[in-house]
Amino acid sequence: MRIPGRRTTRTRLVQSEKYVVAVEIEVVIPDEDPSEPCLEPEVVEFLKQVKLHADQGDFDWLIQHGKVYEAKEAA
Repeated sequence: MRIPGRRTTRTRLVQSEKYVVAVEIEVVIPDEDPSEPCLEPEVVEFLKQVKLHADQGDFDWLIQHGKVYEAKEAA
């Protein structure tokens, strides 16, 4: 079931110990309450998959789905 409303894209950051991944997702601004964008279930599942792959260090998968930043220790 799709949420009725205006669709737009936003960048979300998904953080793991080693990586931060910037991914573009679709959000819905509901007609009934435009005060806060909503995520549909498939977008939530995609963000969970990004987090899982980031935690596993699956760099090849991550670069196919977003912009990847690697954490480095301070000198």
